[in-house]
Amino acid sequence: MLEALNLEFMQNALMAGLLVSIACGVIGSLVVINRMVFIAGGIAHGAYGGLGLAFYFSLEPLLGASGFAIFLALLIATITLNDKSKMDSVIGALWAFGMAFGIILIDLTPGYNVDLMSYLFGSILAVPDSDLVFMAAVDCVILLIVTLLYRQFEALSFDAEFAKLRGVKTTLLYYVLVCMMALSVVMTIRAVGLILVIALLTIPPYIAQNFSKRLGAMMLNATAISAAFCISGLWLSFEANLTSGASIILIASICFFIFAAINRR
Repeated sequence: MLEALNLEFMQNALMAGLLVSIACGVIGSLVVINRMVFIAGGIAHGAYGGLGLAFYFSLEPLLGASGFAIFLALLIATITLNDKSKMDSVIGALWAFGMAFGIILIDLTPGYNVDLMSYLFGSILAVPDSDLVFMAAVDCVILLIVTLLYRQFEALSFDAEFAKLRGVKTTLLYYVLVCMMALSVVMTIRAVGLILVIALLTIPPYIAQNFSKRLGAMMLNATAISAAFCISGLWLSFEANLTSGASIILIASICFFIFAAINRR
């Protein structure tokens, strides 16, 4: 593995894994505590529509996916805040719409680009410097917002009704949270693909919450666990010549099942 780090693409892959781990640890913790995993899944798959738009109009793929994912996140938040009973149906419909919309646009795009498959299943070994800059910028935005609004997010996560009575603007926080979730999903797609993004966003926080007494500690532990999954997954893919994104998620999934089995005893 140390020899592999002499290679530039492995250095970029390691850096991408660490940057993605920060977003997954911080936002993933809020997603798990607030039980928003299905929303994250809807945004992840719906973001395919943004990739289709980007390819059709010859835009930067991450830019198109980010804009479309934020649009879907705001739409889901608006609808579900008004009527939570429709949440599953709305997310399911937008999930399918985003995928279908993206596929249709790609069909209509002259000169189909096979590299698009890397967004379905991830391509952490091919992350360019421009994507690392995007990931670092998203991490900075997330860390700044969560640091400034930590108390409010903590109150929202553990008792939203009480927080609202205490004057916390829970609706605004909810919108901010889904937007940060959308950006986290998009940057994670580059590492493990939209098919597997939910695993990296939820498994590390799930494990971390079992031995973390505070939300901040859970975020730090989830970040460390996610980084461990990324590093070990990269090592496995390099040594065994396997797909990197799938290797990362395979290790994360095995750890999840082992941890769940131990917890049941």
